[in-house]
Amino acid sequence: MEHDPDAAEPVVRFTAAGTELLRYRYRPALPAAECPCPYAHPLRTLSGGVVTGNRPHDHRWHKGLAMTASHLSGQNFWGGGTYVPGAPGHGYRDLPNVGRLDHAGFASLSPGDRPALTEEVHWRTSGGEHWLTEERTLAVRDVEPARGSWTLEFRTALHNVRGAALEFGSPTVFGRELAGYCGFFWRGPRSFTGGRVLLSDGSREDTAMGRTGDWLAFTGEFDEEDGAATLVFAAAPENPGHPPHWFVRSEPYPVVNPSLAFFTPRQLPAGGTLRLRYRMVIADGAWDAGRITAHLAEHPW
Repeated sequence: MEHDPDAAEPVVRFTAAGTELLRYRYRPALPAAECPCPYAHPLRTLSGGVVTGNRPHDHRWHKGLAMTASHLSGQNFWGGGTYVPGAPGHGYRDLPNVGRLDHAGFASLSPGDRPALTEEVHWRTSGGEHWLTEERTLAVRDVEPARGSWTLEFRTALHNVRGAALEFGSPTVFGRELAGYCGFFWRGPRSFTGGRVLLSDGSREDTAMGRTGDWLAFTGEFDEEDGAATLVFAAAPENPGHPPHWFVRSEPYPVVNPSLAFFTPRQLPAGGTLRLRYRMVIADGAWDAGRITAHLAEHPW
């Protein structure tokens, strides 16, 4: 692990098996309309293939791997437009409600065989009000060069400091069909467009959207270099509402999100804490269901 706090964009780099696996950009310089927030990009396979996209032209506010909330009690901690029922066009309007997630400090930076960081993040509204204090941990584990895979574990504890209840939602909660995104969100590289989606119950992309499952896998191919990568997203059994409803697309762009509030809103009372844990297995090659289930069984929560 290498911490570079004096860079133009401060960053923590995670390296294992001779490869820089990810860069965590904890204080990025981004336009206010994109909901500035800490995020990870690029993420790489052990062979060096990049498996995240960042600020794509279709959605500038999509940032690698990030924690988001498309609707939170009227505020947008996602970036871009907010879905408003009945609004002209596709129902999205640019409103003065885009907040930000501010890095407040690292509780720990742990190098070694299993590098990890723990960070405090403050979620602030467009008006500057502090609504959530988040404790976030990113940890690298299960680095297996012989298999060409490694795992990123992401843990978050969202503590409501607003003094009133908070409600997580999504465009689907407000009436937009199959647009239930909210929470832990991955944007893939453009070359992964049209990739293969596989849900733990056997569903493919045409039926996986909005379904529940313990894990979801996305396989895409690289531009410029031969080969593919498989990303396996898994949610911890103790997460509230487990198994999650999955928001996933491979067309017109690759995205995956185990949604916090796909069809129904999620309440967080004043003073309450929402604890979540996710894993991403990042593997070289195209993994089938048998290989995925065997790998997850060998590496229990």
